[in-house]
Amino acid sequence: MSRVIRTAAAQMGPNPRDMPRATVVARMIALLDQAAAQGAELVVFPELALTSFFPRWFLPDQADVDAFFETEMPNAATAPLFARARALGVAFSFGYAEVLQQDGRTCRYNTAILVDGTGQIVDHYRKVHLPGHSEHEPWRPFQHLEKRYFEPGPFGFQSVKALGGRIGQAICNDRRWPETYRELALSGAEMVLIGYNTPRHYPPAPEHDHLQDFHNHLSLQAGAYANGMWVIGVAKAGVEEGCDLIGGSAIVAPTGEIVAQAATLGDEVIVADCDLDRCAEIRANIFDFAKHRRPDVYTRLAAPGIAT
Repeated sequence: MSRVIRTAAAQMGPNPRDMPRATVVARMIALLDQAAAQGAELVVFPELALTSFFPRWFLPDQADVDAFFETEMPNAATAPLFARARALGVAFSFGYAEVLQQDGRTCRYNTAILVDGTGQIVDHYRKVHLPGHSEHEPWRPFQHLEKRYFEPGPFGFQSVKALGGRIGQAICNDRRWPETYRELALSGAEMVLIGYNTPRHYPPAPEHDHLQDFHNHLSLQAGAYANGMWVIGVAKAGVEEGCDLIGGSAIVAPTGEIVAQAATLGDEVIVADCDLDRCAEIRANIFDFAKHRRPDVYTRLAAPGIAT
């Protein structure tokens, strides 16, 4: 039985703040159609795909913040995307800002969902590694207030059965942390879907600006290789509200090789055949966890703080 998933990374160009969700969703449907025309069974969209990357702004009025959040999914704005994907029989994932009531309180998450070919949501992931800061820092050319607007996902990393294999999700900054991929691999993930919005300029360490594309691919490739999994990294790219976002959307094989990469900073589809059985090339050899992994000596990994 073939376990090849023809997968599309649907990179998106900028979403201006005043762009209606209906316009954004129409763009997403156009990308979905392009991917389906190339035989894609799974289409992966970026983090916070429906809106501009609003954590770049300090918004003191909570009503202004909540305008970027979705209270249900699907909703009126996204229903056409779900309907089109269902008609095509194509699975997809995308990220959005989610607000919901949990245990009697309001929770706000940076969320990604995986939707199967019948239009059913089969996985919710809430971003664990929130970057940036929580208070207004006016010295920055733009803010990065994810710690203000979101809370960390409470459920960690998991994979689900879908498309004949096990698929996991992560979001943006998660991709920089080796623990993300290892946790997903230990849950059985054979493919990880990662959307991102990454500024080219990093105000706390501008000397790293020229390394942003390198560090993006380094993280994706290292995670794929060290855990024997497919990694699909998908950007929202280009100059969005004056902020330059990197592109470089890539499909990475379990060997760490990039097999497809975006060439633009706009709406673009790249496609590759992802054979989940290729995970065994890594997992049955150098990174055979059962034979070679040594959790008994990794005693610091889950401990708080760092050595002094």
